Amino acid sequence: MTVPEFLAESISIFRGQKISAERAIAQIPDAQLHVVLGAEENSIAIVMQHIAGNQISRWTDFLTTDGEKPDRHRDTEFEARGLSREELLALWGRGWATLFAAIEPLTDDDLARVIMIRGERHTVTKAILRQLSHYATHVGQVVQLARHLAGDRWQSLSIPRGGSEAFNREKPR
Repeated sequence: MTVPEFLAESISIFRGQKISAERAIAQIPDAQLHVVLGAEENSIAIVMQHIAGNQISRWTDFLTTDGEKPDRHRDTEFEARGLSREELLALWGRGWATLFAAIEPLTDDDLARVIMIRGERHTVTKAILRQLSHYATHVGQVVQLARHLAGDRWQSLSIPRGGSEAFNREKPR
C-alpha cells in the first residue's frame, strides 16, 4: 500500500466510524443518550464526550505538541454533564473536524515523522493506527448501547440478521 492509499484508507475508516456512530445515535430518543446500564458503565453521551476530548487533544497541533494537552481533563470526559443532543453533536463534530483537519493535509514525509502522545514516541503512522483502534472500540460501544436501547425499533447498520444470503445474491460481483 502506498502512503497516499494508507492516508485515504485511514480517512475513509475514520469517516465510516463517525457515520456508524451517528446512524446508531439517530435511532434513539434524546433521553436515552444518557442511560447507563450499570454502575461502572458509560452512557452514549459519555462515550461521545470522551471521543471528542481525545480527538481535540490528540490532533490539535499534533505534529509539534504532545497529543495529551495540558488543558485536557480526561477524567471529566467520563462525568455526566447532561448535554443536550445538539450540544453533544456539536462537541462530537468539533472532535471529528479536528481530526480530519489534522490528517487530510498530511504528506508522505509526514507519516514517518515522530510525534509524542503522553510522552511516548510514535510515528504519525503509528498514531493514526492507534487512534483508529481506539475510536473503533468506542464506536462499537455506542452502536451496541444504541442497539440495546432501541430494542425492536433498531435498524441494522449493515447486513441484518438472516439477510446474508439475500445480500450476497444482490451484491454485484
